[in-house]
Amino acid sequence: MMRLVRGFAVLVAATLLAACERPPIDSVQRGYRGTGMDQVYNPRLIAAAAPANALPADSPMVPPGGPAASTVFKNVKVVGDLGVGEFTRLMVSMTAWVAPDQGCTYCHKAGEDFSSDALYTKVVARRMLEMTRHINTDWKTHVAETGVTCYTCHRGQPVPSNLWFAPPVDTHAATMLGNRAGQNAPAPSVGVASLPNDPFTPFLDQGNEIRVIGQTALASGNRQSTKQAEYTYGLMMHMSKSLGVNCTYCHNSRSFAEWDTSTPQRATAWYGIRMARDLNTTYLDPLAGVFPANRLGPTGDVPKLNCATCHQGAFKPMYGASMLKTHPELAGVRVALAAPAAAASAADAGASAPAR
Repeated sequence: MMRLVRGFAVLVAATLLAACERPPIDSVQRGYRGTGMDQVYNPRLIAAAAPANALPADSPMVPPGGPAASTVFKNVKVVGDLGVGEFTRLMVSMTAWVAPDQGCTYCHKAGEDFSSDALYTKVVARRMLEMTRHINTDWKTHVAETGVTCYTCHRGQPVPSNLWFAPPVDTHAATMLGNRAGQNAPAPSVGVASLPNDPFTPFLDQGNEIRVIGQTALASGNRQSTKQAEYTYGLMMHMSKSLGVNCTYCHNSRSFAEWDTSTPQRATAWYGIRMARDLNTTYLDPLAGVFPANRLGPTGDVPKLNCATCHQGAFKPMYGASMLKTHPELAGVRVALAAPAAAASAADAGASAPAR
């Protein structure tokens, strides 16, 4: 009998601990002592995410200059300001970043002139180039000087791994229990919690503001409902999982709403939410008539981006390494390269100079 009881106890304990992570777990202090501002990391999860966040090999930079690509090639609408050498290098890089197995024919229809827009993938790629330049020039509040390239999202795949669609209509809405608002239907988007499983539509497509704490205790003036708070928690669960961090990466747990005691990363995340919304509504939603039916979601909407699309489990995409340094043209910047002889002379002079 005791053996049966012990066996049952072990089974119950295993069930209760099934969602826990085994030690060792690392922690990093991110705030004043005694405030609970600790960042918890699972070294095994970090090791697993490392290969996906490694920089790919790239071709050497080429000096700007020469005839503009738009004067040599036909139908170059976005990066026609680049020289032919820069343009060709960018096309080679894009192939490696997005469609290494499919090659040029992923965007350019085989047997037709490269100027043809016959494939929808070319039309989408052109718009994505515009979006990339927009991010790198107009959203420095989020990407800073690190910037993004096509590889930030694609990671060598034609379709990025982490995209989202609007969920299908909830059939429970017409039942006696009414609309459950996506709750009690656990999904990876909210960490398999009972929170509303579509936190993206309200905040990353629509312009709803995050609401958790009301400004007054009076019912007549408190417009922040429990349901609004639950949607917010769903978005926060997504952000935590996407960046591989816990709440204290941005918030002081003494008061989650207080900005004065939050970390600088909270401001970066604030801009990131608005950046994602801008990109979805300005660049992705308008492509609804371009994508074929098999690339649309259950409600007919286009694939859209969220935090995981770029971050992929890292607090910074590729752990903060910048690919924009070798592809400044994606920020609309032209960089003059030093001549090989001059560069070699400068290196020799630096090597022979006395230490100071």
